Amino acid sequence: MTSLNSSRRFVVVFLLSWFVTGGALADPPIAPVNTEQGIAIKGYDPVSYFTTGKPTPGLAQFSTTDKGVTYRFVSAENRDQFIAAPEKFVPQYGGYCAYAISLNKIAGIDPDEWAIVNNKLYLNDGFLAQTLWSFDKSGNVVRSDHNLPLVPKLGDP
Repeated sequence: MTSLNSSRRFVVVFLLSWFVTGGALADPPIAPVNTEQGIAIKGYDPVSYFTTGKPTPGLAQFSTTDKGVTYRFVSAENRDQFIAAPEKFVPQYGGYCAYAISLNKIAGIDPDEWAIVNNKLYLNDGFLAQTLWSFDKSGNVVRSDHNLPLVPKLGDP
């Protein structure tokens, strides 16, 4: 009975994974950083995930550019923290959906679906992707780290 339940869970997770990433996949070529009109994280402040523990929309008046991408912040203090150590705050996988990357796919993100694991920010594309990714965060991070160089067209000019 246990192996049957385990098999059913696998099938459900697989089908949900396919459904979640199937409709959200972007067409190649894919930019190395997920942006909308050159703005990362849909305008949310990457530092706020670490300092207040919640996603917070940034303001245009507190912006900076890192590697050609604009990031917005809620305050000059957050912007200055980012400028001092951007690698500490930028989301993993270029700000694309961490769960999709674990499946060797690409999907956008919902800034409200996130986690910090080992002091790194991971974003996901909606509640379902976040839920599936959360079943095995560390395993999905390992798979995503492995898949990132294999993801079709990510980072190609």
